[in-house]
Amino acid sequence: MTGRNRNRKIKLAFEQTSLRIPLADIELLRAVTPAIKRSVKYGQIAASIREVGIIEPPVVVRIAGEAERYRLLDGHIRIDILAERGDKDVVCLVATDDEAITYNKRISRMAIVQEHKMILKALEKGVSEERLARALNVNISSIRNKRRLLEGICEEVVKLLQDRMVPINTFSELKKLRPMRQIEAAEAMIAMNRYSWPYAKSLVAATPQHQLVSEKRKAVRGLSDEQLDHMEREATNIDREFRMIEQSYGSDHLDLVLATGYLCRLIDNVRVVHHLARHHPELLSEFQRIVQMRDAA
Repeated sequence: MTGRNRNRKIKLAFEQTSLRIPLADIELLRAVTPAIKRSVKYGQIAASIREVGIIEPPVVVRIAGEAERYRLLDGHIRIDILAERGDKDVVCLVATDDEAITYNKRISRMAIVQEHKMILKALEKGVSEERLARALNVNISSIRNKRRLLEGICEEVVKLLQDRMVPINTFSELKKLRPMRQIEAAEAMIAMNRYSWPYAKSLVAATPQHQLVSEKRKAVRGLSDEQLDHMEREATNIDREFRMIEQSYGSDHLDLVLATGYLCRLIDNVRVVHHLARHHPELLSEFQRIVQMRDAA
């Protein structure tokens, strides 16, 4: 690290202390419309504030030239709910830059496995299922389903899917599989980037009987036993071919990059282009197409 880099000061994104600010001193960037107030998101935030208070403080920035006045950058719904409740002030984070963006655009939705762990942690601390349901504005059966989410799921699959946006019904399908087949199904979903319930059902339908938890296969509507056997064989073949491709993907990709780079240098050579145009126009056309595809990528 150079001396210049060592002496460079790091600018903080927020002031080091939060402030309790009167709502009347906060200038809004936009209004919360009646349509937003009728939304599910608004209801969930209102329920959470009612049960456990403000978890994520709103973000404001000081208005230049106006003492004790602030502009709201993030948290319009939270501020509106507090105002509707009759609250007079709120604890805020104070940003050091006036960037009129929504900070939540930088935040990903919580994965279902992480939500499951959050619910378990809350229950361990003594929070009742009923209070959690009120705080999240959901039915209590939803809390119970998420609490039991990973029952019957092997640890390897939990690690594979812990950061993925997987529907809760997909886990219900995975529970029908034995551990090794669960892992294969999870790896297939990751490779295809498909986590939907119908896709999980198709993986279960294509699973051999000995890899199912139940001794008797549940009948699949619209499919005969012969069709299910054919799906099993096809799924086995596809899985084998996929693993062969996966093993050679790295070296194949490297060869492709090198070959494409070589073609780019050939096309940049005027004499080579003239020679190909005169004697091998079909090759020149194909080379140019490959180079254009590389540039577009």
